[in-house]
Amino acid sequence: MDIYSIILAAGEGKRMKSNTAKPLQKAGGKALIDHVISAASAVGIKENIVVVGHKADDVKAYLKDSVLYTYQLEQKGTGHAVMQGIEPIKDKEGIVMVLCGDTPLIDGESLKAALKSHINAGRAATVITAIAPNPFGYGRVIRNGEKLTKIVEQKDATPKEAEVSEINSGMYFFDIKKLRHALSRLTNNNAQGEYYLTDTIEILLKDNENVGAEIVDFESILGVNDRIQLAQAEAVLNRRNVERIMLGGVTVINPAATYIGCDVKVGIDTIIYPGTILEGSTAIGCGCIIGPDSKITDTKIGDNTEVIKSVLTKSEVGNNVSVGPFAYMRPNSKVGNNIKIGDFVEIKNANIDDGTKVAHLTYVGDADVGKNVNFGCGTVVVNYDGISKHRTTIGNDVFIGCNTNLVSPVTVKDGAFTAAGSTITDEVPENALAIARAKQVNKEDWVKPKDR
Repeated sequence: MDIYSIILAAGEGKRMKSNTAKPLQKAGGKALIDHVISAASAVGIKENIVVVGHKADDVKAYLKDSVLYTYQLEQKGTGHAVMQGIEPIKDKEGIVMVLCGDTPLIDGESLKAALKSHINAGRAATVITAIAPNPFGYGRVIRNGEKLTKIVEQKDATPKEAEVSEINSGMYFFDIKKLRHALSRLTNNNAQGEYYLTDTIEILLKDNENVGAEIVDFESILGVNDRIQLAQAEAVLNRRNVERIMLGGVTVINPAATYIGCDVKVGIDTIIYPGTILEGSTAIGCGCIIGPDSKITDTKIGDNTEVIKSVLTKSEVGNNVSVGPFAYMRPNSKVGNNIKIGDFVEIKNANIDDGTKVAHLTYVGDADVGKNVNFGCGTVVVNYDGISKHRTTIGNDVFIGCNTNLVSPVTVKDGAFTAAGSTITDEVPENALAIARAKQVNKEDWVKPKDR
């Protein structure tokens, strides 16, 4: 049986007070709608259909060709939005799932459980519901025993109905043909002049169709309508991510002071200290020590590596590496195994091979560095001439003296040494010592008493 999804993402989201479309707001390092699409995909969706409206071009530019699009150019309610969304599948048979583009906490497992119940019971519609600690403002799900009898909005609820704590999440499973039939009978004869999707449930019940409700965790159905709710969703996602890696064998010293993105992977026996931020596609190996106060984004790190109080972005680090404190690895940097990247070192667009030591206060930019190289402190690869960037090549077993300037493009060949304080502008041959500094001259009695 084919399963489709309609994701409602056409609203303006005025309460966000943002120039960014609400479905594209970020939580857990991903757009809100990314989380919804991921949950839908976990169910085994054949096609995701996104209903766009406000800032439609922005949403389409972000999602590209990963989904189908329909337009809700006028905001006439949820029922009207689904009318637009069902158009690409109006002639299909199967099940359609209706989701909201601003509910990032819904998870695939909850949806799969609800879908299984929907199929096994042979229902025309299944409403996904939750038990709310404070249901005020939500539509109530009214049952007669286990049987769903209606959904009533807060303003229309009787005092007894208002006491019900089971609420409508705004997410559903429908038989496609039966939903189409119910949508064709919707009216907008209400105070708002809108078409409500909840009215399709009433229509199906009047037709004596099998309609049910499946309860999921309240936290998972929470939507994002303003910055406060965005922060709340962020906190939930972070807690889930921290717990995920802890259950996978990672020690997190202080979960409340650690940020883990949704796509981050960490190997067993790694220890993460407080103040650490792991984002994007970061993957960390086993037995590492990360932090405190490190930010690592889209970076791959091997086993038994230590990163202390440092920032790493879009880079690769091998096994048994020591980074920091206060090191900065910028994009396109690749560091091999058994390497030391010292304090206040900056690496940018550079390849550093095994066994090399980069001492403190050193900058290595646009360079290819061999094995077992020793950088003395204060070394600078001078890679920019004011117009263009140039690369420096350093061979194996090279010793770079303290405060050396390597003016790119330049090559230092295997086994060579540079004297401390040198400015190297020409190639250094193998096993040579390069000295490029002015001879010391002392001016006797140059400082007069009046100058003191």
